[in-house]
Amino acid sequence: MGTMKRNTWQREAVRDALTDSEGFVSAQSLHGALRDAGSSIGLATVYRALADLAGAGDADSLQQDGESLFRACTPDSHHHHLICRECGTTVEIKADAVEQWAKNVATEHGFTQPHHIVDVFGLCPACSST
Repeated sequence: MGTMKRNTWQREAVRDALTDSEGFVSAQSLHGALRDAGSSIGLATVYRALADLAGAGDADSLQQDGESLFRACTPDSHHHHLICRECGTTVEIKADAVEQWAKNVATEHGFTQPHHIVDVFGLCPACSST
């Protein structure tokens, strides 16, 4: 039987806080929210829990301005995002054409088991209208 990661109270607290957050958040802001709610969790533990959640597919992560941002995602679904550069509004999207393109490009170059991350940054309708 494979090794299973323990679901510690810290990881569950981070998962719950991430689920309650709107859009993508940094580890620091999530840590601040947990501390404000009375948690004694440490920042390093929040980073570790977020990395575990992202690795397990329970959280999405992206790099913005050199910082890792995270958000809870729909489990067991491969998807991409439209992300507003202004306010951070995020929409999960399906991109079947991207899936086919990634497979084709990988095959053309002799690669197998392709994995990719595609996020599209722009301005949401509300931010576009200001």
